Amino acid sequence: MTILQSEWLKTKRTPLRPLAVGLPLLYAALILWYYSRWEITPERQLSLFLAFFEGWTVLMIPVGIGVAAGYMAHQEEEAGHFRGILGSPRPRSHLFSGKLIILLLLISVATLAATTFLILGFKLVMDVLIAWPIFLLATLMALVGSMPLLILHYWIGYVWGYGPSVGIGGAGLLIAALTATSIGDTVWPFIPWAWPVRLALLPGAYLAYLPGMDSPPELIASGEILHQTFQGLIASTLTFFILLAGAILWFNRWEGRKGEH
Repeated sequence: MTILQSEWLKTKRTPLRPLAVGLPLLYAALILWYYSRWEITPERQLSLFLAFFEGWTVLMIPVGIGVAAGYMAHQEEEAGHFRGILGSPRPRSHLFSGKLIILLLLISVATLAATTFLILGFKLVMDVLIAWPIFLLATLMALVGSMPLLILHYWIGYVWGYGPSVGIGGAGLLIAALTATSIGDTVWPFIPWAWPVRLALLPGAYLAYLPGMDSPPELIASGEILHQTFQGLIASTLTFFILLAGAILWFNRWEGRKGEH
């Protein structure tokens, strides 16, 4: 708990906290403004769902994680070339876990805030209650899909620095955008940057089960939606624990970046 408090205090006078709330509010407001011009019919709600989660998981999550993880590693570099970590009497595994939890907290707050602002915005501005359970489920799926990226980028931040973390986040944006299309239909379970967008979009299939339909869409009726969900969750969860174990082992033996004094 002491480590978590210490790591949280380190974010106090940084752009991380304001961005974790300000960007979601701005993003939700833009989506609300765009869709406020139309009546939110069942068909339109599916369009809203796809636009909101594709935008967030393709644009915000890869770059946001790259920036946040790289910045947190850069903070330690600026504080005496990582001497705060290298000279700490606390176990390295505890230090790494504490930083990872804070990073997960920031990304979770941002993603949940974006969804909450959207749901409340439609209710307060347009008096429309969108299918919030599906939106919240998609938010949870996006977060689960993002967890391996948190470790990967935090690792990159310590090994290569802030710039490479952001740069790889930008490349991840392009990968996520490509795998969100039919191009990624067969390969997405093997690509970490595809997991947030692909997992988040899966609950949207239930919005396509419109009133008056005699049977659910083929994706639901065939069980394919459940197959893809389990496939993505298993890939993401296994990769997270493998990366976590590898990162902690590496961090325990790390002696600072080469060339640093």
